[in-house]
Amino acid sequence: MQIEKIIVRRMKMRMKTPFTTSFGTMIDKHFLLLEAIDELGNRGWGESVAFDAPWYTEETVDTNFHIIKDFLVPILFNCHIEHPDDVSERFSPIRRNNMAKAAVEGAIWDAYAKRNRTTLAEALGGKRKRIEVGISIGIQGSLSDLISIVQKYIDEGYKRIKVKIKPDADIEVLKQLRKAFPDVPLMADANSSYSLADAEKLKQLDSLDLLMIEQPLAHDDIIDHAKLQKMIQTPICLDESITSLEDARKAIEIGSAGVINIKIGRVGGLTEAKKIHDICFEHGIPVWCGGMLEAGVGRAHNIALTTLPNFILPGDTAGSSRYWDQDIIQPEVVVEDGYISVPTAFGIGYEPNIEMVEKFTTGIWQFNRNDFIS
Repeated sequence: MQIEKIIVRRMKMRMKTPFTTSFGTMIDKHFLLLEAIDELGNRGWGESVAFDAPWYTEETVDTNFHIIKDFLVPILFNCHIEHPDDVSERFSPIRRNNMAKAAVEGAIWDAYAKRNRTTLAEALGGKRKRIEVGISIGIQGSLSDLISIVQKYIDEGYKRIKVKIKPDADIEVLKQLRKAFPDVPLMADANSSYSLADAEKLKQLDSLDLLMIEQPLAHDDIIDHAKLQKMIQTPICLDESITSLEDARKAIEIGSAGVINIKIGRVGGLTEAKKIHDICFEHGIPVWCGGMLEAGVGRAHNIALTTLPNFILPGDTAGSSRYWDQDIIQPEVVVEDGYISVPTAFGIGYEPNIEMVEKFTTGIWQFNRNDFIS
């Protein structure tokens, strides 16, 4: 398999409603959309999930473009690929920059599946025909607003509710939510906004029967999470702390987490995501697929990954209409009674809506193999 052309589009999409976490509030989603074309004309699509500021990781849309243009594209054009798993090996001399790597690798996985006339889910080894999905809800202006939003998504059939928390909007909010919804699978996401000094406060979560508390401590920590997990009964889920198979192995070994959230962009692509899935499966650690406010292409990759057997908890891959008035794929991702049917078309299973892609494009660059081969 030889990649002959890479097209990179810078995109800007307005969200239906602002999304607020402990990092800040997002209204417009800036991202990169990649198209990889092989020597047979197969077109694969990938999406960078980096934000326009380094809130979640050190990566941004601009740094992703720099790494893709100046490092990853030249590497890709000067190598032959037997399988998409080869891509992460070829990119290994480049330290971190996982979201940039994942965007390129994702496009190649899609092209590979189309080349072999199979779905991306099947190419990854997935078996599920539909996946359970939950919903992620940002910090709201009032408790009554939050309760109304939660009720709306419960009525729509979502299988799990995740709410964002921070130190001044946490325990009491969760207590009121649990009182209003005593039987709903509920979890909280702290996005690294606490420290071990907050352990006594976090112990109060144990009375709320939460599925998990996600990433309560520092974004790069596994040591203090292991200490905290011994102090609280609520399962800790690691997110930002897990950027590789090695991170997952070490966290499992020292008992840092009872659950791991796998995000394709955060770990550097589908190949590494599969490896993390597999080691968690071996050790009885359930996983789920987190969301990064993806547009349709990134959402499609999440769906395919979630068909693997150890994704036993509902993920964050909500329907397109949750975030966008108009998505960039057709058909759009649709949730029915808390489930998404896995598409059966080759590759990611959804076609880019070129009209919408062009509407949201703010810049476009094309790289041809002949211009890079040494």
